[in-house]
Amino acid sequence: MSACDASLETEAPVLATADDASVVTRILVDAFRDDPMWGPWAFPDPATRRASREAVFRIVVEGALAHPHVWLSADRCAAALWIPPGGRELSPEQEERIDAVLRAALGDGAAAVLRAFERFEEVRPSEPHQYLTLLGTRPDHWGKGVGGRLLRANLRELDAEGTPAYLEASDELVSYYERFGFRGSSRFVVDDGPTVNAMWRDPEPV
Repeated sequence: MSACDASLETEAPVLATADDASVVTRILVDAFRDDPMWGPWAFPDPATRRASREAVFRIVVEGALAHPHVWLSADRCAAALWIPPGGRELSPEQEERIDAVLRAALGDGAAAVLRAFERFEEVRPSEPHQYLTLLGTRPDHWGKGVGGRLLRANLRELDAEGTPAYLEASDELVSYYERFGFRGSSRFVVDDGPTVNAMWRDPEPV
């Protein structure tokens, strides 16, 4: 399916498989084109920004697909990457690949991005939870509620299991996630870059 199908907007999301890695990556690369972190801060060269983000996100998507918690909206316009309690985002080999990609793309500038990854790990709660690493919608469907419907469907499953959820968000997205029951737990600023808000959500009664 090359374009989002409006007739599928109300259907249940589907679990992505390894065959969907390219679709999921493309959705997220486009969705994060103007993101405070994954835009100019992480990749300052506009000529290589998209290719660099795609290389990093592809590895992140492959890492998440090791768990059965990567979701696509039925119309394939939005994607959500969840890591289950105790799960790894990346294998050691994938961590090395991201390190190599960043150093090749950014040179000395890779150090700041790698430090940001370390900060993410440092602030992550120790309590068992599902971790939403990335959630994004294709730009041509922004404002139509596609990503919100996908997130709401995922959270209903977590509520039924009694599982908390956790994510990180830029300042611009805090109020958005608060509408889904997330609350800020801590904040930090990456080197000369954006503020990152750690947000936690307790499961709601079914």
